[in-house]
Amino acid sequence: MKSVAVYCGSRLGHQKGYQALARDVGRHIGEQGLRLVYGGASVGLMGSVADGALHSGAEVIGVLPEVLKDKEFAHKGLTQLLEVRDMHERKSKMSALSDAFIALPGGIGTLEELFEMLTWHYLKIHQKPCILLNFDGYYDGLLSFLKHSLNEGFSAPMPQLWVSDQLDDVFAALATGDAPAAMKPLA
Repeated sequence: MKSVAVYCGSRLGHQKGYQALARDVGRHIGEQGLRLVYGGASVGLMGSVADGALHSGAEVIGVLPEVLKDKEFAHKGLTQLLEVRDMHERKSKMSALSDAFIALPGGIGTLEELFEMLTWHYLKIHQKPCILLNFDGYYDGLLSFLKHSLNEGFSAPMPQLWVSDQLDDVFAALATGDAPAAMKPLA
């Protein structure tokens, strides 16, 4: 893998650990010689992951829709900032530029991006791993819902969704292209 898309909040959240996590993810991306592809903002966890990657020497590409140019404050220090028409073009461009997707804590925008990539995988539009970093149990409720949906027959197993609460597992998966035993896909 050469390039990783990271989806995360445009806000910092209430827990200080979220910002440190985002910076650590960015730093690890740079240390692994990977390229970061993300939403292009300088604020929230988005800005923190970009800053962490930039400080560790990574190439960082931001993809920012016109509608968010003024709201999310485009990051000025990126390797490249791609301005696109809308959210649809953003997701398509980020997917084309990435070999894997990681979701950090975030809100409905983060979930929407992750779910679209999971859907595309299911439909065989791509075969790239989708990694959910369940930091401090942030996504426990979502995982419970997904298991419920699976048990009720509304979802298929999701072997493409790799889940871990450990950053080391995430980067081991990116290095090998396979989820370590500790990362359990949703099945």
